[in-house]
Amino acid sequence: MTRVAEPGTTRQVASTGLAGLDDILAGGFTRRRLYLLEGVPGSGKTTLALQFLMAGAAAGESVLYITLSETEEELLSVADSHGWRLDGIGVRELTPPEAALDLDQQNTMFHPSEVELAFTTRLILEDVERLKPTRVVFDSLSELRLLAGSALRYRRQILALKQFFATRDCTVLLLDDMTSTDRDLQVQSIAHGVVLLEQLNPEYGAERRRMRVVKYRGVKFRGGYHDYVIQRGGIEVFPRLVAAEHRQVSARTKLPSDIAELDTLLGGGLEEGTSTLIVGAAGTGKSTVAAQFAVSAARRGKHAAMFIFDESPETLRTRCAELDVDLQTHLATGQISLQQVDPAELTPGEFVHAIRDAVEENEAKVVVIDSLNGYLNAMPEERYLTIHLHELLMYLGQKGVATILIGAHQGLIGAQMTTPVDATYLADAVILLRYFESKGEVRQAISVMKKRGSKHERTLREFRLADGRITVGAALREFRGVLTGVPTYERSDERGRDKGDL
Repeated sequence: MTRVAEPGTTRQVASTGLAGLDDILAGGFTRRRLYLLEGVPGSGKTTLALQFLMAGAAAGESVLYITLSETEEELLSVADSHGWRLDGIGVRELTPPEAALDLDQQNTMFHPSEVELAFTTRLILEDVERLKPTRVVFDSLSELRLLAGSALRYRRQILALKQFFATRDCTVLLLDDMTSTDRDLQVQSIAHGVVLLEQLNPEYGAERRRMRVVKYRGVKFRGGYHDYVIQRGGIEVFPRLVAAEHRQVSARTKLPSDIAELDTLLGGGLEEGTSTLIVGAAGTGKSTVAAQFAVSAARRGKHAAMFIFDESPETLRTRCAELDVDLQTHLATGQISLQQVDPAELTPGEFVHAIRDAVEENEAKVVVIDSLNGYLNAMPEERYLTIHLHELLMYLGQKGVATILIGAHQGLIGAQMTTPVDATYLADAVILLRYFESKGEVRQAISVMKKRGSKHERTLREFRLADGRITVGAALREFRGVLTGVPTYERSDERGRDKGDL
């Protein structure tokens, strides 16, 4: 039994068996209370309920699963799909017997609700008195609603069950599959807490699931939507990230790239606790620059985590090897971790959880997200991307992490290039890579457009990925209009006139 201290009281809680849900519920379910778990069929109610009972059984508690809708064999099948054994969990099956199909056995003198509800209730009470469980799951309210026959009788039955269980030291979880035509607010008002499970079906990709705590009396829970997944081994919940919970002061150490000219542009390098956005057209070298910073940090004994959406790890490793960016060595030693993200399969909450693991478990000091375009595709509603990104960057900054974001421009050259989302105002520094034309050749330029908190060079320099290395050249002082893609060559002659004026 876990005790969680709150201002002025000591609260006894029962763990839900899910670390993420316990975090959302400030420790778990308050004991000796009745809770409602709502969700459409397929949202994972039975799986969550079994994990709740398994956590109790593992702690030596007596637990009971009362089912009116599934057979014991079906419950065992669910457990087997997750590799579980239901040892220590009492199962009371109250599904209609096979004899109910025999017309000669059906009662015609009394309404079925008058006979069946009383019979079902008596069996439930007998089991509770006999087993004396501290955790009970009731599956499901839809069957009880049908047995009651009327809304008034149904409400009275729920109230009676609540009072009965409260006097017997039971923590009760009621499951509701929400199959009734009207939303049942009566049980919500009776229950001490309500957890809603939702299943979303995007136009492309796998279904996505999220949960929300609708109410929880007397407890400051974590509000809002939280993503979760159902996988072999049970449900895993990813609590919504709240950056304000991770505030701390950390030193802002410089992280150089080990390319002298690039570090000069950046005023010595990137600082820990800041975010840098590298933007440019496809093929300008954004990912390569980010990998260079990750490798440089790894050489100094710092862990770096790279999350890539747009290319395969093998392609990135091969390209880096050709440019003398020794990514493979540090991947082999574990100093750099590389994870490919499939936006059609991974939920935003799961992605943020992976980043938090890299920072809190592996102590990553550099995090690369390549790219924002892929991150945008991982969001079910793109209008929320900026809010998610802001919270993530605030969290990483407070953890002293140097975050590198990659943003791909739409288009290759010209002044009208755009990005799908404008994150320039969120980032502390912005590095711009552009193509430009000169003497029939496509060349590249690099510049630092913005850098908060420290000085930086404001020139445009030539940037090359050639001859097996990354090269940052001298400032392009002889050109005007490089950012437009078609610059004018204007070196002055000995008479002081611009060559472009001749």
